[in-house]
Amino acid sequence: MIDDQKRILVTGGAGFIGSHLCGRLLADGHDVLCVDNFYTGTKRNMLPFLDNPFFELLRHDITFPLFVEVDEIYNLACPASPIHYQNDPVQTTKVNVHGAINMLGLAKRLKSKILQASTSEIYGDPTVNPQPETYKGSVNPIGPRSCYDEGKRCAETLFFDYHRQHQVKIKVARIFNTYGPRMHPNDGRVVSNFIVQSLRCEPLTIYGNGFQTRSFCYVDDLVDGLIREMNTPDYFTGPLNLGNPTESTILELAELILNLTGSKSGIQYNTLPQDDPRQRQPDITLAKQVLEWEPTVPLQEGLQKTIDYFDDLLREGIDKYNSRWQMPKMKVVAINDSIKSVGPYPETQPSTLIPPA
Repeated sequence: MIDDQKRILVTGGAGFIGSHLCGRLLADGHDVLCVDNFYTGTKRNMLPFLDNPFFELLRHDITFPLFVEVDEIYNLACPASPIHYQNDPVQTTKVNVHGAINMLGLAKRLKSKILQASTSEIYGDPTVNPQPETYKGSVNPIGPRSCYDEGKRCAETLFFDYHRQHQVKIKVARIFNTYGPRMHPNDGRVVSNFIVQSLRCEPLTIYGNGFQTRSFCYVDDLVDGLIREMNTPDYFTGPLNLGNPTESTILELAELILNLTGSKSGIQYNTLPQDDPRQRQPDITLAKQVLEWEPTVPLQEGLQKTIDYFDDLLREGIDKYNSRWQMPKMKVVAINDSIKSVGPYPETQPSTLIPPA
């Protein structure tokens, strides 16, 4: 095993997906260096690994250069939920662009492989369903989501330019909606929102009419796909879709979570945010062919594990988890099984936490 051990850098390793990736790499016998600035990642996610002699944790912002010696790099550093990345859109763009340049520069110097955790958001509000890797997308370059969508698109450009110009060994994975334990309870994503609201017997917040679709992949399946892509031959670069091709409406997800929790919560309908995609479904034909990979965890099974995780958080006191990220309160204008709202009070929005440029 020692001959196969690699020293692997995971940026954004204290986040939701990053922490699961660190755990899997350690279980596979590797030496893991986790780098995170803890903007949205948490030390709590690191607790299972702190006593492992093959794990190292470093607080660092990858918008600044990093000088370490590693064999492989997984670049996951970036806030990934709208409530987080829209809080400081300039910094979001910086971590996508400057962060990519710094990590690619490190990979170039070390001649190591580097995997970019890209996103299905590079497809924008798609006009093609499901979305194959050949689809070029339909993205608003100046909207409130653009810091993330276009930042990730620019990062992909940088990865392929470093590959063509400097022969850096790259992999690009386009990650679709992923869920599971260690999701942030206040990140505004639909799965964490619905579970926390149902466990608290609060109305489930649906934006729009609920007929928009998403495809939900359990985090263990996603991590397996990332590792499989990293282990492909050097000539395979991606981009590669990783996600669950089974499509569900937001209403269907709400009903399933209500059934699993036994909650009597109603539904609260709010205005659909600008540029929110109407459908999201990956075409994973390429992943099946190249990686021999497809998700194996059924939605109901994965949701139950996630519900159990959030139930434990609630019992501990969820408000102590990370008080700086609180969902904005809504001004409710009708209360019954179909609640409507006129939007958040401005003063409840989270304050800027990263120093201005």
